[in-house]
Amino acid sequence: MVNAQDNRSRKNFRRNSLLQFAALLVLLVLINIIASFLFLRIDLTSEKRYSLSSETKTRLLNLKDVVYVKVYLEGDLPPAYNRLRNAVKEMLDEFRVYAGDNLEYEFIDPSASPDEAERNKLYQQLAHYGIQPTNVREKGKGETTQKIIFPGALLNYQGKELALQLLKSQIQMEAEEMVNNSTEGLEYEFMNALRKINTDFRKKIAFLQGQGELNTMQLTDAARSLSDAYEVDTVVINGNLSALKNYKALVIARPDSAFKERDKFIIDQFIMNGGKVFWLLDQMQIDMDSLSADNTNVAVAMDLNLDDQLFRYGARVNYNLVMDNQAALIPIVTGYVGNQAQQNLFPWYFYPLVNPNSLHPIVHNLNAIKFEFASTVDTVEAPGIRKTILLTTSELAKEQMAPVRVSLNILQHEPDMRAFSDKHMPLAVLLEGSFSSNFRNRIPESIAQSPEIKFKDTGIPSRMIVVSDGNMIESYVSKKGKIFPLGYDRFTGLTYGNRNFFLNGMDYLLDESGLMTLRTKEFRIRLLDKNKSAEPWVKWVNLLAPVGIISLFGLTGYLVRRKKYFS
Repeated sequence: MVNAQDNRSRKNFRRNSLLQFAALLVLLVLINIIASFLFLRIDLTSEKRYSLSSETKTRLLNLKDVVYVKVYLEGDLPPAYNRLRNAVKEMLDEFRVYAGDNLEYEFIDPSASPDEAERNKLYQQLAHYGIQPTNVREKGKGETTQKIIFPGALLNYQGKELALQLLKSQIQMEAEEMVNNSTEGLEYEFMNALRKINTDFRKKIAFLQGQGELNTMQLTDAARSLSDAYEVDTVVINGNLSALKNYKALVIARPDSAFKERDKFIIDQFIMNGGKVFWLLDQMQIDMDSLSADNTNVAVAMDLNLDDQLFRYGARVNYNLVMDNQAALIPIVTGYVGNQAQQNLFPWYFYPLVNPNSLHPIVHNLNAIKFEFASTVDTVEAPGIRKTILLTTSELAKEQMAPVRVSLNILQHEPDMRAFSDKHMPLAVLLEGSFSSNFRNRIPESIAQSPEIKFKDTGIPSRMIVVSDGNMIESYVSKKGKIFPLGYDRFTGLTYGNRNFFLNGMDYLLDESGLMTLRTKEFRIRLLDKNKSAEPWVKWVNLLAPVGIISLFGLTGYLVRRKKYFS
């Protein structure tokens, strides 16, 4: 009797289990069928690491052709670069969710070929595209090896190709932090590159000429960098009311002579009609060539006749020079061996190196930016104008009011740090809003009412950037005519962030989609405490705890089944 009842119970249990399994299987099939018609992705990371912006989704959904991406991060990579490689792959996979078959990619190891000549040929091609190599040293057992890594990608769309530098180098920063910062900017970098190669209408930007500005050779790299996304030109106003008519932005880079009132009026009305201006101004007349004779010169104020105009817009570039203890290096002759001069590098306090500490998208995660003979910039009262300090000196700086005696002889002695007591003095300012005309209530009524002039005393919303160094976007041109990249320091071989600052600034001034806000993404680094993780008990806990937990679950399951079926 007991055995027959047990048999029926077992049959019922088996039948119920089969029915539950069948119901679960049917439920799973139904869920998959329903899910195929629905689209849902949940990002559980605290910083929304895998959440794409609406602008990114729109761009990917609207692709009309295939974007092919070659990523040169493959092979035997150091751990930090391998994490960057995985982050790029995850981002591209996320892009494919929206772009579908219109996005294809492959990862390539540029060092895979056994043929050295073929490898070098590929290296040269990548360098020609603008993908800068990184030399990585790895310490092994008793030896140190070097690897050449090209952390970049090439995007191809409808026959147009564009290079993308994936690793954003930053001076005096650990590889872990650089990779994390580069990962933060991946969405923006890819979308910005896609914007550049997938646009039918290119906005026009003009470099102003006519007041002794930087010449076309000195601006070559700045103009070439802009030409990936914009149509770049030069313009001379010379009193022509329609000189700026077809341009969206104007770059004024280191003029050395006073502006005429008529030209100022034309620039003013350009701004009132929504035009953007990137001001790069030297208020003090001094350069390194003037020190070559006897190592000393006096920097004097330059009258550009722009003070009143900038003041009305909300900024003032002061007549002073900044000295900063955090400075670029220059070579100084320290002695002679025979007739051969011996040179050493010394920090030149008039060449501040600025490490951006703002989270604004223009400067977020940028490399140090090199200034030359910079002045301070003040913000002044201007109704309706939002002012943002973009770049400042370090905590150990000082200003010297005009006239300033500039001498290389100061490098012969250790500086008095007590004199460097000025902190974070502004060097670059962003102004946004509806600017008031500098010529309001200053011109005759007949001119103000002229249909040809179409004078506006209050502008439509616009933006401008004011930088107190006209040389910031200058490329060094050698005596033989060789043009060096913007931001490259020929004395140290380092490349500073000047080009990226300039490009980001122009992109922000002309950005109407909000794409630049993607640069403010932040991913927190969650690293182990190296000191604590090196302790023996931590290692044993990490080794034994997972085994113990799994064993505990297994034993608990065994005891529950034994009690249920055999008691």
